[in-house]
Amino acid sequence: MTTITITLTETQVKGLEFVGADPQEWAENVVTSRARKAVDEIVKIYTTCALDEGVSIPATREEIVTDAYARGWVQNPSDVETH
Repeated sequence: MTTITITLTETQVKGLEFVGADPQEWAENVVTSRARKAVDEIVKIYTTCALDEGVSIPATREEIVTDAYARGWVQNPSDVETH
């Protein structure tokens, strides 16, 4: 598991509190929601590729994400070569 730490100024904290958000809870919700959406997209890509290539689909999302990266079916944007 990875821990991500962010630093906010007092002004930024007050801004979030003004809109009724607990800064810690808000940040956790935003990040976990975005991660869930990304995992869903990877599962979708993996399923299409696996069906096209006759590959068995793993039982869990964690296994699918791991195998998707291992097979090169998905990449981080920073790992993609640009020309």
